[in-house]
Amino acid sequence: MLPQLPLDNWVNALVSWVYSALGPFCNLVSEFIKTIVTAITNEMTAIPWLVVLVVFSALAFLAGRWKLMIGTAIGLFLVYDLALWNDMMATLVLVILSAFVSVVIGLPIGIWSARSNRVYKLVAPLLDLMQTMPAFVYLVPVLIFFNIGLVPAIFATVVFAMPPVIRLTRLGILHVPTQLVEASRAFGASDRQLLWKVQIPLAMPSIKAGINQTIMLSLSMVVIASMIGAGGLGADVMSALQTINVGKGFEAGISIVILAVILDRISQKLGTGRMRRQTMGGNA
Repeated sequence: MLPQLPLDNWVNALVSWVYSALGPFCNLVSEFIKTIVTAITNEMTAIPWLVVLVVFSALAFLAGRWKLMIGTAIGLFLVYDLALWNDMMATLVLVILSAFVSVVIGLPIGIWSARSNRVYKLVAPLLDLMQTMPAFVYLVPVLIFFNIGLVPAIFATVVFAMPPVIRLTRLGILHVPTQLVEASRAFGASDRQLLWKVQIPLAMPSIKAGINQTIMLSLSMVVIASMIGAGGLGADVMSALQTINVGKGFEAGISIVILAVILDRISQKLGTGRMRRQTMGGNA
């Protein structure tokens, strides 16, 4: 019989060593992020619900005209009527912050990996690991470094939601027609001009798709993140599971679905709708 590999002991030793070196720094980062997130959440919940409803309805109108605007208004009113408005705003802050961090980090990595095969060979295995490893696995080390609460939930959500924006940014840049790249270089464009004036504009549909998927993956982590104290609508779902309250679980679940559909449609169609109207105006 072969001896068992003590992999768990090695991992525990590594995590303990890293925590002993970075523990105080992680505590400072945790308190700083918690303060910012709490302040933003308090400000968002202090805004009258009707104002938020009007703003989202206006964005929906810009993205999809009347049908999406009416659906957004009805959906948000239903969430308010179910007395889940504050929880929805807490979830919205968590999703927006996590998606923002994922995009800020993921876009440069996607561009860099598109312009360097060596970088992509290093990044690809990490992306595969981030996409295939269950979220519960990396919740454990995150909890060790940042304790229970919003901060580990944000970190876990960023890890879970970052791969699409990296992969689709790289894919969009690589699919820019070679003829356009060669023509730009023939006219004396520098690498920076080629990137910002040719490759990124032409890759924008793919980049927008990556951002959309990142937002959706951030929202899909809501229920899982509630297990480590993230709060929001996910906490309502977990509470319903613990008390076997089907009705409350359904209310929280339908609220998550409403928020997901609104964010998906607006983030997916807002830029497309604007471009379409500009094209029609130019043709006229």
